[in-house]
Amino acid sequence: MRPRLLLGHPAAGIVLALLAWLVLVPLLNVPPRYLPPLGRVVADAASVSLELWYSFLRTLIETALGFVAGVTLGVAFGIVFTWSRFLERSILPLFVALQSVPVIAFGAIVVIWFGNSILAKVAIALYLTFFPVAVATLRGLQMVDEKRVDLFLSFGASKAQIFWRLALPTAMPSIFTGLKLGVSLSLVGAIVGEWFGDSVGLGVMLLQALYFEQVERVWVLIVICGLLGALLYGLLALIERKYVWWRIV
Repeated sequence: MRPRLLLGHPAAGIVLALLAWLVLVPLLNVPPRYLPPLGRVVADAASVSLELWYSFLRTLIETALGFVAGVTLGVAFGIVFTWSRFLERSILPLFVALQSVPVIAFGAIVVIWFGNSILAKVAIALYLTFFPVAVATLRGLQMVDEKRVDLFLSFGASKAQIFWRLALPTAMPSIFTGLKLGVSLSLVGAIVGEWFGDSVGLGVMLLQALYFEQVERVWVLIVICGLLGALLYGLLALIERKYVWWRIV
């Protein structure tokens, strides 16, 4: 039973991937330009550990701020669209069109507006987070059973009571699906935003590593960005499992 429990742990896939990297790369004699040995990657990470730590924190802050702002706006618009069919039909297509704009093009405009500041990175992260959260909120609120609404009304419940005690709990599983998607996109937005100019951040280090063809450094940053994304996703999944347990399978 214990081995099965260990394999079912969320971190098991990451550990197995690292073990495969450690063993198979030297065993199969994979050229370093494609995938360097794990030991060389770890050594390179240790050589820039301080810079890597500061960059990690900076990107984490940008991601968190953009995510919180995107979630706030996304949930708000999802609620508004639920209450107004007219606004959903008139404004939601505009948001769909904006999401079709490449993030590089949008990022360039944001940098022109705000300069190479942390606000620009947060705005790009917000841009990528907002839409999936808004759609998830809208779809979740539309799943409310009308018979249950009628039952609440028959007991004299107000619209506010119906929203907080029926509609929002019903929508929470859908909202959390949007949150878990949005947090990954927020991280992508923060990293891409750093490509437009900054002195610290995982995106900055990645761009420098690509420019100087530092293969080990590129893989260091790929792993760190992946671990950061997995950490944020796992945190949301943990919150969901603890507080939205009624729809967790």
